[in-house]
Amino acid sequence: MKKILTIALVAFGIQAAQAQLFSGESILNNENFDQQRWSWGYFLGLNSYDFNFDYKNYSSNYVTGQDFRVEKRVGFNVGLIGNLRLTNNLDLRLEPGVSFNTRGFQAIKADAGTYREVSATYVHIPLLVKFNANRLNNFRPFVEGGLSTSINLSSNQDNPDDNSAGQFRMTTNSYYYEIGFGIDLYLYYFKLSPSIRGVFALNDELIRDADPNSIYTGNVDKMMSRAIFINFVFQ
Repeated sequence: MKKILTIALVAFGIQAAQAQLFSGESILNNENFDQQRWSWGYFLGLNSYDFNFDYKNYSSNYVTGQDFRVEKRVGFNVGLIGNLRLTNNLDLRLEPGVSFNTRGFQAIKADAGTYREVSATYVHIPLLVKFNANRLNNFRPFVEGGLSTSINLSSNQDNPDDNSAGQFRMTTNSYYYEIGFGIDLYLYYFKLSPSIRGVFALNDELIRDADPNSIYTGNVDKMMSRAIFINFVFQ
């Protein structure tokens, strides 16, 4: 699904560029849009979250040490945009939003009863720097990057029960760096900006079980989220 959406996004951008370059179009839509110091909008999009596990080095007699297989699914993003124009080619952007996602993982060398499904609702707040190319007719490519934080409303961080009682726990607060690219498309009534972005956690998000030999946490040095966001911004 991620590959299909990425290919569709790139193909959409190429088609728009070809239309602008070869159709002879000379009418500029929203010609003065980028001259505003402040602009606002909203976004809708899709996400795919993953877990990246780093494992401890144990001696060969540590038989409960496990690797995990992660099952990824497609989730949904929605949020608001606040954009500050710094220069002709540089913007500062705040994108507070909410992301919904479900993923799962299972110990590779264990039975099916070790499967854990993790449903999460994130309040996600990125602060991004957006580097814009010069506008060409009615489109403008860009790259963006920055830092973000999120609140996992489904973390179970303070739950006294752990995996022995069927409760998988994660930290409530996480921090990320983000990098991506997209295209601004200047339509007659508004600006549409499809983009694709990688999101990578900076902190360990795993809450350990009380049992040091837990199959879920005993052999894990770090567990960090990573995700792909495909968003469509309307301004």
